[in-house]
Amino acid sequence: MKKLIETLKNIYKIEDLRSRLSVTLLFLMVYRFGSFVILPGIDPNPEHFEALRNQTSDGILGLLNMFSGGAFSNASIFALGIMPYISASIVIQLLGFAVPYIQKLQKEGESGRRKINQMTRYLTVVILIFQGWAYLANLRYQLPEQAFLVPAFAFNLSATIVLAAGSMFIMWLGERITDKGIGNGISLIIMIGIIARLPQSLAQEFVSRMAEQGRGFIMLIVELVVFLLVIASTILLVQGTRKVPVQYAKRIVGNRQYGGVRQYIPLKVNAAGVMPIIFAQAIMFIPATVAGLFSSETMGRMMASFSNYTGFWYNAVMFLMVIIFTYFYTAITINPNQMAEDMKKNGGFIPGIKPGKRTAEYIDTIMSRITLPGSIFLGFITILPAFAMILGINQSFAHFFGGTSLLILVGVILDTLQQIESHLLMRHYDGLLKSGRIKGRTAGANM
Repeated sequence: MKKLIETLKNIYKIEDLRSRLSVTLLFLMVYRFGSFVILPGIDPNPEHFEALRNQTSDGILGLLNMFSGGAFSNASIFALGIMPYISASIVIQLLGFAVPYIQKLQKEGESGRRKINQMTRYLTVVILIFQGWAYLANLRYQLPEQAFLVPAFAFNLSATIVLAAGSMFIMWLGERITDKGIGNGISLIIMIGIIARLPQSLAQEFVSRMAEQGRGFIMLIVELVVFLLVIASTILLVQGTRKVPVQYAKRIVGNRQYGGVRQYIPLKVNAAGVMPIIFAQAIMFIPATVAGLFSSETMGRMMASFSNYTGFWYNAVMFLMVIIFTYFYTAITINPNQMAEDMKKNGGFIPGIKPGKRTAEYIDTIMSRITLPGSIFLGFITILPAFAMILGINQSFAHFFGGTSLLILVGVILDTLQQIESHLLMRHYDGLLKSGRIKGRTAGANM
């Protein structure tokens, strides 16, 4: 406790860090406040939103509601959240592997990055228009007629503009947090939406366990211990890296020596992050939709078995799809040929490996080997909430035992703590831990 108090004092002493933390907290509070502002033209009576909240309790809509911090089920001005921007970013990133013009922009440095960001914003607006109309159509179906205070066309037109403006405002908040605050703004906004559900979920689990006779409190303690162990395992997955040594050739320019040092390329065990889970969850939503299109009882029952979140077939297929998508997304984000080329241009080489094609093959082999255990572990974390629900844990609290929620929370918190620690170490203060550095964080060479 004494160490924590001393660290907080050091943070307060650093004016720049104190200012950045204040800005971050202020913008996150603005975001949370906006999540409860209901769209103009809708009666805010809570009874009108029961059907909508039941619809967003699970499935792909539950995932969207989680990412929006509950704004989706509140019919808020921030209902579409930051996901349209994330979707646009993924599309542009994937196009970068197929469109030569985007590939050229990616190599132009800051100017190219600005153009790509502008393209991403334009695409975000297009996605927002389509998603806005779809969201409003769903609202018409889920909310009673008396909940709408204005005519349908006027409401749809104004609400679409408000929803698009709300999401663009969230994107602006994220960019301001990144520039003026601490951590990655977009990631923090997603994280704060997820973590906002944790107190309520924990309270529901506490009430349900206390209602049990005898061992209810003991089971709650066991759940919390297991929860902490899962968090620790997820941290190992997020921070796990394989360091590949790189030697740089020695050059003498005038009286100075350049190069001649050994650095490392940190290859992550889970280079794909949470994207394989998001892709797999989106695809696994299809059987539930297809099941409603068949009148055949056998076909409907077969499709419905893939919609049971605690069922064997759903989790088995989900596990395999996460492994497949982990390899797929790692393959399109990690380019061994580009890494080998950049290394060769900078006079670097891996000891014992010829520069060029051999180096690319060596890096590709390492990535294939470390991705296998990483993908299996990621698949296990994905289906862990199903096991938690089978064991009797409340559904809302079980989601925090794995999946997208846990990976985002762990990844964003670690990244934010690393940036705070960097500010402390730059000013010769102790880090957040006794060792002065977050365990597992190393300054690898950036290629």
